Amino acid sequence: MLERLSRSPASVSELARPLAMSLPAVMQHLSILEGSGLVVSQKIGRVRTCRIEPKAISLAEQWINARRGEWERRLDRLGGYLEELNAKGDGDGSGE
Repeated sequence: MLERLSRSPASVSELARPLAMSLPAVMQHLSILEGSGLVVSQKIGRVRTCRIEPKAISLAEQWINARRGEWERRLDRLGGYLEELNAKGDGDGSGE
């Protein structure tokens, strides 16, 4: 849904059309996205149109990038530790 909305605003029915889920399930997903602030919707008559909230997407991107940096550092440390263990052993990984 977010990928579709990144191109342009869309009605709920447009968002639901390509998905293999019921309209109530699509509405439930949209409700969660709205609750998180990532999506904003507006109802005009019988049509509810949804759009991305750019500020919220930017904040989510910043949070993800911060977590990515933390995990890259942790994995680098793990890699270094495993190299150290391998250098101490006989190098064949058999443990004998």
